[in-house]
Amino acid sequence: MDAVVTAVSSSRTHSLSKPNQDRIRLLAGLGVEGDAHSGETVKHRSRVARDPSQPNLRQVHLIHAELHDELRAAGFAVSAGQMGENVTTRGVDLLDLPAGTRLHLGETAVVEVTGLRNPCLQLDRLQPGLMAATLGRDGEGKLIRKAGVMAIVRSGGEVRPGDPIRVELPPPPHRPLEPV
Repeated sequence: MDAVVTAVSSSRTHSLSKPNQDRIRLLAGLGVEGDAHSGETVKHRSRVARDPSQPNLRQVHLIHAELHDELRAAGFAVSAGQMGENVTTRGVDLLDLPAGTRLHLGETAVVEVTGLRNPCLQLDRLQPGLMAATLGRDGEGKLIRKAGVMAIVRSGGEVRPGDPIRVELPPPPHRPLEPV
């Protein structure tokens, strides 16, 4: 299956869920135009409270539609944008990408993966148990965070549902993703 954008979402407010859009515009070094989390420095409230001068490594949130499939199979009613993502993908194993991977979205937009999204209790406000459902353990007992990845915008452009995704891995050695 080819990698594709299945939905794009944004919100001007600091709400968890983001309404789906026909398209979003990514701005280099900032994030999603008009989104509450856009900017060079951190915009997530908890991070702003700690140090508002930190660089914003969470300009764009991406979730794989396969997670939505998994959650629906477990009895959760979830849809694109509901868990706060800006870009919903299909056909890319986002969680296994190394840090620094560049995702070419559509014709011109490029985002660089900075790390994993750490699921938070806000997910349980959507549906009880949703946060726990986005966490797992591997065979060695190591915590697996499934709630998508965060990225910064390297090249701007419009992104729409149906746009192809091209994955560009960084040069080795590859660094595994950590929460950002």
